[in-house]
Amino acid sequence: MPASQLRLLAWTGLLLGAGLTAAAAHRQAAPGDAEQLKEKLATISRRGAAPSPEPQRTTVTENEVNAYLASEIAGYLPTGVVTPTISILGNGRVAAHAVVDLDRVRQERTPTSLFSPTSYLTGRVPVTAAGIVRSGDGLARFQMESASLAGVPIPKLLLQQIVTYYSRSERFPSGLSLDDPFALPARIREIQVEPGQAIVIQ
Repeated sequence: MPASQLRLLAWTGLLLGAGLTAAAAHRQAAPGDAEQLKEKLATISRRGAAPSPEPQRTTVTENEVNAYLASEIAGYLPTGVVTPTISILGNGRVAAHAVVDLDRVRQERTPTSLFSPTSYLTGRVPVTAAGIVRSGDGLARFQMESASLAGVPIPKLLLQQIVTYYSRSERFPSGLSLDDPFALPARIREIQVEPGQAIVIQ
């Protein structure tokens, strides 16, 4: 996979699902959905390199994103993160789901309370989160509404610890913050979130 497409997918995943989180897809993905998204990502990259004076729109569906996550991204996920899926709910709202290895997170952070889910949950557990994506002028931000760990509601701080652990990289040694706005790649101006799909505007 070209590095430019991988970076674009990573930013798209962060925008739609706040990094490594959210709720399961509603429909079964079709065999060609992943390939369709690959072609659309290539188109978005080309348009970013040669911008047009007129707005260019590319519609990305929920099924395409989930098919691509399943078939193309599994080998690039951090160790301990599996089966990520995304729901595009509309009116800016998105949700996502992933299974994470909580033992790895616990090694990095000591629970601050006996009532913290990390005090009694171990191993690989499902993490879900939902919120609102706001974007414009080439920037995007995710506003979390709710999150849970193995069905137990968790505070934003705990979700941030999980995202921080799994998003650390050479470029982001401290991981990604749920609160920080981020620049959209490929000259994307905004992403409109509608039921079952997101419209990328360049």
